[in-house]
Parts: sequence; structure tokens; C-alpha cells
Amino acid sequence: MLASREQLADTWDCVIVGGGIVGTACARRLAGLGDRCLIIEPRSIGGGATAAGMGHVVVMDDSQAQFVLTKLSRDLWDELSRDIPASVGMRHRGTLWIASDCEEMDGAEAKEKFYRQRNVVAEILSPGELYRREPNLRPGLAGALLVPGDSVVYPPVMARWLLDEACQRGARLLTHAAVSAINTGHVVLTDGTTVRARRIVNAAGMHAATLTPGLPIRARKGHLAITDRYPSFCGHQLVELGYLKNAHSHDRESVAFNVQPRETGQLLIGSSRQYDTEGPEVEPRILARMLGRAIEFMPGVASLSTIRVWAGFRAATPDSLPIIGPHESNENLFLACGHEGLGITTSLGTAEVLAAMMHGTTPPIPCEPYLHSRFTRRVEHA
Repeated sequence: MLASREQLADTWDCVIVGGGIVGTACARRLAGLGDRCLIIEPRSIGGGATAAGMGHVVVMDDSQAQFVLTKLSRDLWDELSRDIPASVGMRHRGTLWIASDCEEMDGAEAKEKFYRQRNVVAEILSPGELYRREPNLRPGLAGALLVPGDSVVYPPVMARWLLDEACQRGARLLTHAAVSAINTGHVVLTDGTTVRARRIVNAAGMHAATLTPGLPIRARKGHLAITDRYPSFCGHQLVELGYLKNAHSHDRESVAFNVQPRETGQLLIGSSRQYDTEGPEVEPRILARMLGRAIEFMPGVASLSTIRVWAGFRAATPDSLPIIGPHESNENLFLACGHEGLGITTSLGTAEVLAAMMHGTTPPIPCEPYLHSRFTRRVEHA
């Protein structure tokens, strides 16, 4: 529900800057705790980094802190799935982490051990078992790790649903209005309007560092392509095990095999990552590398019709973990940003952790790895 001009003159319990999936998840959780929330979004809901995400709800193990947050978040998605209408499009597809060779198969086995020790169901597949499940993969692969509990969602639609849930709990929305400054106790819109709030959440994605100078956030560009409808082409989220190395490297650019079956029968193809590029336009050279990588793993992709390609930016931090929690120099300001490629997965976990900190209760997981202060401590000890 849109906020009226009269309501903008009020003092809100919480103003949330950013209407992507992280911001809308935070609004839903905080409104559920009784906060009178206003979400401010300069574009359409879910139109920024959310629209540039694949919508893979996945447990990740690049670090213990990443695992803990993604596991919490996936559990919350599973719990929420009972309430999500089928039309919103959440499906338990499972993830197949594909091993190209024996070295990567060793990595798959180590990943399975890590997951099983932490009560995440995972299963090693032989080459034969892999091909029975996904016959369009190329011959000669070493096998895979199946994580059946992972899901896929359609991010922009899911962000809209989370917003609707927040509004049913009393939250209000202000769209096509940009915040130009975050101050103590209020934000200022580009038209000069001041909106007062007891607490402010900076969930502005790539714009978070502009509004809160000093945040160690760097733009990382990604490309996606979507095909026409091929309902039986693949059934799982398919990711090469080399994706982990590429996704978290700090090289200027990288591509990796990542294919997702959509409920429509379409295939969403990724992924690419680039630093130090500012334009939002599709880059044919990177797109060709990304699609070429998909064809290496699934040769039949070459014969599919691609109907749309696009690019977007994701907000990355130096340690590949989001920034969640209070800002050190502004007691009214809380941060929910820097999620890079895991914003879809970790949106619900971020909201849960942030809401606990804002309301003075114990977070469901230790919050120290995600605090902004981790970066300032490193500077002090340098």
C-alpha cells in the first residue's frame, strides 16, 4: 500500500531504503514485530540487483559464516514455502554440483562431508547416476554432488510477494522516490522532503555506499540469458564445482556454468562476474564466453533459442559476506547490504538477524561475522 503525503510527515518506527528482496524481507519481518515501516524505492520493487539474480536458494560452504547464514536462510525459505502461493514460483529443484574431473570430484566428496557433518542432506552421484538424472550433460564428467533441499524462486515476483506481506502487516511503500541522504533520525529525498524515523535500514544494494560513505562495497557486474520453453531439457539447478572458485575470486572477470530450469520450461543461463566495468549494457564478448561455458557442459544448449539477455550489478564486499547490523557512528542506522550473488538466498536470514539486533533480542546465529565493525577493526590492526 502506498504511503500518502500526510503519512510522510509522520515519524516512522523504521524507514527501509531499498525495495529489493533484502529490503522487502526486512520490511516483512519488522512489520511482523509491530514496527510501523516505510519502504522507499527509487524504481520498481525488485528491479535492481534482485532482477539480476538467478533466484537460487542454496546452502553454501565457502566459509563457516557463509554456511551458517545460508543454512539459516534456506531453513526459513522452507518454512515460508508453506505460505507462498504456487503462482509466485518457489520450487524444490535441488542442486547438482558438477565435477569435471577427479580433482573436482575430490572437492565434491569434501563438500558432502562438510554438509553431512552439519545436518545438510547431500549425496554423491557417479557418472552413470548423473547422466540418468541429466542426460543432456556432456559425456566424460566425473560425477556430481546432489543437494536435494535447495530451491529456486523467481526473484522480482518473490520481492513483490514479500512486500505485499509487509503491507498486510502495516508497512507502507514509497516508490519512484530516491533517497539522497541518510542522517541521524531522518532521510532526505531528492526532492528535498525529509522523512523522520526512529531507525533507518540501508538496504540500497549498489547505492548503499553512496548513502553511507565508507562501506567497503564494490560493484560486480553479471550477465544472464533466458531461453524459450524446453520443459524436459534439465530438472535441477546445475552448477560446476569450479563456480565456487570463480564466484569468490577477485579477478577482474570470470564465467562459470550455471543453468536453472524455470517453472515455465525456460532455462536461465549464467553466470558471469566482472569488476571495474560501469556500463549496464550487455557485453557480447562476456556473453559469448558465458554461453560457451554452458555449451561445454551441455552441448545441446547450442541449439536452443535464447529470447532475452541482460546484465546487472551486485554489491560485493572484500570477504564475500554481507554487512548486517548497526552502523558504528550512527545509532539510528542499520545496514543490510553487500550480499553480492547470495542476496536471494540470504534475504530471509538477513531479516531475521537484523530484526533481532534492532529489537534487542538474541539473533538466531552469531552476528559478529556480518557486522560492519569487522572492517574497521582490520584497519585499526593494520
